[in-house]
Parts: sequence; C-alpha cells; structure tokens
Amino acid sequence: MREVLCKKMVEVLEGLTCEQLQALVEVPADEKLGDYALPCFTLAKVQRKNPALIAAELAEKLEAAKEALGLARVQSVGGYCNLFVDRKGYVESGMNKMLQENLGVEQIGKGKTICMDYSSPNIAKNFHVGHLRTTVIGNSLYKIHEKLGYEVVRINYLGDWGTQFGKLITAYKKWSSKEAVEKGGIEELLRIYVKFTEEAEKAPQLIEEARAWFVKMEKNDEEALEIWNWFKEISMVEFERVYKMLGMSFDCYSGESHYRNKVSALAKELEGKGLLEESQGAKVIDLGAYDMPPCLIMKSDGGSIYHSRDIAALLDRKKKYDFSKCLYVTGMEQTLHFKQVFKAIELMGYPWYENLVHIPFGLVSLAGEKLSTRNGNIVYAEDILKEAVERAGALIEEKNPTLQNKVEVAHMVGIGAVVFHDLYNQRIKNVDFSWEDVLSFEGTTGPYVQYTYARAGSVLQKYGEVSGNAVVDYSVLTDDVTFSLVKTLLGYENAVNNAAEKYEPSVVARYLIALAMAFNRFYHECPILKASEKERQARVLLVKQVQKVLADGCGLLGLECPEEM
Repeated sequence: MREVLCKKMVEVLEGLTCEQLQALVEVPADEKLGDYALPCFTLAKVQRKNPALIAAELAEKLEAAKEALGLARVQSVGGYCNLFVDRKGYVESGMNKMLQENLGVEQIGKGKTICMDYSSPNIAKNFHVGHLRTTVIGNSLYKIHEKLGYEVVRINYLGDWGTQFGKLITAYKKWSSKEAVEKGGIEELLRIYVKFTEEAEKAPQLIEEARAWFVKMEKNDEEALEIWNWFKEISMVEFERVYKMLGMSFDCYSGESHYRNKVSALAKELEGKGLLEESQGAKVIDLGAYDMPPCLIMKSDGGSIYHSRDIAALLDRKKKYDFSKCLYVTGMEQTLHFKQVFKAIELMGYPWYENLVHIPFGLVSLAGEKLSTRNGNIVYAEDILKEAVERAGALIEEKNPTLQNKVEVAHMVGIGAVVFHDLYNQRIKNVDFSWEDVLSFEGTTGPYVQYTYARAGSVLQKYGEVSGNAVVDYSVLTDDVTFSLVKTLLGYENAVNNAAEKYEPSVVARYLIALAMAFNRFYHECPILKASEKERQARVLLVKQVQKVLADGCGLLGLECPEEM
C-alpha cells in the first residue's frame, strides 16, 4: 500500500521521487493519527520552509486528489501530513490479493538458485544449543526464500576434517575401546576428547601424537581413515535423531573431507594468478592490503586447512548449482574467516564474490560462560527438546486432559516453544541460556501463536466457511478493531520480504505475535454469533485468512500448528 500510495503521491508532490517518499512515509503508532504519515522535517532543509507549513501545503494538495489516491481524508498536524486511507477500498483490494495463490506473496525469486550452508555440526561432538541456533535460523531462512520462489539447496557442511580428529584417535587409543565407543556412542567420544584436552596440558607430547595421526589421515592411512569413518557414522545417527525431532532435512550432506583433495588444484590456480606466497613454509594469500591477516591455503606439511577447503567448496558449488547467492549461517566469531574466503574469491577474478553472504548470529553462553565441548561446559539440544515436549505434555494433562492426539500436540508445542524463542530475538544478539526462558509457554511465544491458530480454527468449525461464490461486503470490516486486524494481516508479504532482505527470521516471528494479538482483540470485541448475515460472512472470511497466515508464517519458522490445544 505504501508503494502504491507513493507512486500516486509523486504525481501530486513536485520535486520528490517515489523512492524519497517511500523512505519518508511512516506508519503512526497511534492509529488516530492516520494510517500513514509523511513527516516534513527533512523536507524543511531543502525547501527552506517551516515543516508545519510544508505539511499544510502537502495536505491541501493531497486532499484535492484524495479519491484518486485511495484516501478518505488528509490532515496536517504540526510537521506531519497524516493520511487516512479509504477503508473499504483498502480492505477489498488487500483481501482480494490475500485470497490469491501464495497468500498474495510475490515470488520474486523464480528462476534463481540459492545455496544455503547451515547447521554443519562437527563430527564426534554432540549437538549442543549453539548448533541449534544455526540450524533453526538456517531452516527458517530456507523456508522464507522458498516462499519467495527461490530454488534453495540446503547444504549441511559437516566439520569432519582437521587436527581435532588426530586428537580424538589418540584419545581413543589411550583411554577407550571399541566396546566402550559402541556402547557409549557420541557421549564416549566426547568424554575422551575432554580428557585429551586435560591431559595435553600436562603432557604436551600428546599434541605431537595427535598431529601424527592427522598426517596419517591426510596420507590416506587405512587404519586412521577406518577409525575416522566409524566416528563419523556414530555422529550421523545422533545428528539425524535431532533433525527428526525438529522436522528438518537437507538436500546435500558434504564435509570438509570431500574437498581436501581439491586443494592442490586450488593452489595451482592461485599460483597461476600470482596470488600465492610462501610464509614460514606454508602457502598463503597476502591480505595485508585489506587489513586482514593472511589467508592460509596449505600448511607447511602440505596439508589442507579450513580456508582452502572452504574456497574449494565454493568453486565446486558455483560450478554445480550456478547459484545466484550462497549464504552461510554461522557464528559471529567466524566473520573474519568468511571475509578472507570471500576476498580470496574476489582476487581470483570471480565476479560472483558479491553474491556470497555470511549471516552471523550471536553466541550462546551458559551462566555467562561460553559453551565449550573441550571443557565440558555444554547444554545438549536433544535434552532441551525432550524437556520442552515433556513440559508441554504436563501442561496438556493439567489444562486439557481429554485432548485428542496429546502426544503429537505436546511435540508440536514443545518444539515450537524452543524454536520460536530462538527466532523471536534478533539473530545477532548473544543469548545467555536459561531453561526458564526457553521453555516458557506464556507471553510472546510460539505456543501463544499456535493457540491463536487453534482458536481461529474453532471459530471456523462453529460457523463454517464462506462459499467461494459468495459476494462479500468488505464495508463491514472497516470498524477500528477489525480494520486494525486487516492492516496487520495485509502486512504479511512485507514481513516475508523484509525477513529475506535482512536475513532475519525475527521479522516474521514478531509479525506473527502482532497478528495473534490483533486477532485475539478482534475475537473478543467483534462477535460473529450475534452479527448480521453479511457481517458474519465477511468476518468468517477474515478469520479464515488469519488462520492461513498464522499457519504459513509458523511454517516459515519451522513450527507446526495443532488444530486443538
């Protein structure tokens, strides 16, 4: 609406472009001050007039053209030009768009492919709450972009190569056994990894042993690779169990190990382009001119490194998928790493470096301390999810013990609470983990949105649905409370677009809370039973659209909506 309004207003207001107007137009917090407002303070500098005078002149021009603009009235207050839309026309055009395919959301990504790298846990380490963040953020961004028509390739790029595996093999040889690992699984691998860290502080020669085992891996030693593959299989069973709980899957599982043999070809290409330098026996790209440390390509022993494997993976993905964008959802601490990798791609002469995006998120801490597998300071994702489902089940037993499908509903509500809690906050913010906060079912939470969906469903069960042939009188949806709900409802496309543009699922989460609140106010203040036939028809149609958007929006976050709660 803002865009349409600005396109029309620019014909009336001389000296202003559509883009300038769109940047200026606001939605007032107080609906009594209009549906939109044009503050004139910045215009005062250009026009060298008092803002109040500019607002009055604009109001006069817009009032004269209000019908063509779809406005009911225009007024100037102080330095603001306040615009009140023609409610009936606004509701009718908006609802007609909402009734179209895809809830009126334009598929701007049709014909474009996005590679999305997220979750990517490290092999032989349990899936902790930090991994949960990249997983739920990445999954939501995948669904948001898919909603906009993009073809999204979901890549789980496993951390399955590096010196840590030399440490793990050393630890296994010294303090564990085949039977212990088969019985304890990833818990046993974690135990011996933590033990290695403790022992290496007292006996530094252990680090050399670990390096030797990793060199064996790099040289395709049969025993080393057999143990490594075994650890990998154990880890994948654990990861898949968590993904199943979350209802997630991936299009491609690949790991750093897949690209270790491609690094020599990468090094040759870099050398041929005059980008590779020697530094203390290692091969690097000098990034000093860009205020960055060198990008390490090959270690002094000829082995690959994290940077080189990531560059090789990028070149492979571009060749395989010809992506329009490649997105990486990883922690903020990897910002420098991706700056180096993307700069390397740029220096190699590939113009698509501009389409590489690192999407960082804040750290998760426990009682103010950073989570660390090495030190055993960790909260497991599976424990959180199971606890949330159990608490949701207990709540159902207390408040609605006769509910059908209690187990399924408890799963939807419990998992929904955890996922929504993470996505409601801006991803860049650090999170200090609190069981109480994560498992809260009250306030601005996933269960509140799910409950609103179920409430809308109960209305539809009671009053039925509007026939597809029915002529709806939208003028009955123009009272203050209903119109406020309609305006919120019609903001869905904008929320989806903003979330994609900012790579920020919280935009959708906060939109859903606003919609749920507007609907619950409407539910209490606009009865359907006592309404006239034409009011009932229009209100039932509105309820149906609200329910559809709540379900669709929850789906974009990775939540399911139970029909009853």
